[in-house]
Amino acid sequence: MSEMENLAALPVNQCIKIFVQRDFTDGTAVKFQNKYPPELRGKIEESQFSQTLNTLNGLYAEAESLSSRTYCESCFACLTAYLAYLCMDTYYEKCLKKVNRYIEEQNKTVYVPRGVMLVDPVERGLRVVSFIKILI
Repeated sequence: MSEMENLAALPVNQCIKIFVQRDFTDGTAVKFQNKYPPELRGKIEESQFSQTLNTLNGLYAEAESLSSRTYCESCFACLTAYLAYLCMDTYYEKCLKKVNRYIEEQNKTVYVPRGVMLVDPVERGLRVVSFIKILI
């Protein structure tokens, strides 16, 4: 069993969940607050936390950006009665997969070795970024 699977299987009383809320100051785009939670002191440096949140915010901004690619993708889907989406991932879905890969990489290299696990915001409906801090 990998170290991340071990962390995910911990009983609830042996961990603390830390939540970073969405930032709605710029509208409803997916963006998370960059406020450092005091519960992470001693585990994760503030600069590392900020870098992770800034990267996540950038990836979500990229996913929600409008471009000729997304316009053509939508027109093609409409012309095929949206059957095209059975054969291909949307640009947004590709960006969400990129976010997931980034989170897995950050967990392996930064967070899990320090007793913290970063949880994909998609699992919480893009409402919060959550961290699980191990107490033992």
